[in-house]
Amino acid sequence: MAATETADKGWTSRMARLARRLDDGRLLRFVFFSLLVGTAAILVLDYLELSEAPETVLPTPDITPVLPAIDRPELDPDNPAFRPAERIGTPQDTLRQRLSITLESGGTLKLQGTIAPGSAETFAEEIARLAEYIETVSLDSPGGVVQEALAMGRLIRETGLNTHVGDGALCASSCPLIFAGGMDRVAAEKAVIGVHQIFSGPQTTRINAAQEISNAQVTTAEISRYLSDMEIDPALWLHALETPPDRLYYLTTDELTAFKLATELLAAE
Repeated sequence: MAATETADKGWTSRMARLARRLDDGRLLRFVFFSLLVGTAAILVLDYLELSEAPETVLPTPDITPVLPAIDRPELDPDNPAFRPAERIGTPQDTLRQRLSITLESGGTLKLQGTIAPGSAETFAEEIARLAEYIETVSLDSPGGVVQEALAMGRLIRETGLNTHVGDGALCASSCPLIFAGGMDRVAAEKAVIGVHQIFSGPQTTRINAAQEISNAQVTTAEISRYLSDMEIDPALWLHALETPPDRLYYLTTDELTAFKLATELLAAE
């Protein structure tokens, strides 16, 4: 027992002498570097954990259902005009790729594919780089991340560009929000434009149900305000709210003009 007490006193004495040798500056530096090393170790462990996680697949709405997405007795399912999914000319595999941005002839910037995280930033870079050559943004997309689409639509309006959805092209889910940003918004007769409820991708699965509902409500309010700012009837989004995320509410040509989403309709070529 006495030997143990003597050892403890010796250790305490050595630590006291060491502390006296260190001025406040050295002590603070010692603590700082200790915390830095600890933080680095945690970051390395987090990186290793993330690198072993399976790759996240971008959520993409199913474009295969035909009308009606919900009960719409005014539509005749036997009339080819009310089977818009059959008019889509772009392969689904192409639409599911990350958004591609291509400058085409006639001052047209073509956007094709799924709107993913970072799409708005890439789009802004292309707009800045090619601004003098662009008059119209042409859309062919099954949608994707809502916040990215809103940012892209606002940039289109700020830069005074027009938008266009051509024959056989799809503009669904969040894509109509980009379309809404155009000064002139032209939809071809055989364009396919549809909306549905916003939905959470796999990156939000850890959020509890109450928070997820709250986030959806905030986003819906933002969309309604955005449509109003673009001078489009926010009632358009009621059709999105009542259509499940795995279906699409395809807008008729009458609805496109009634809601002021399209400012011009082009007859099929």
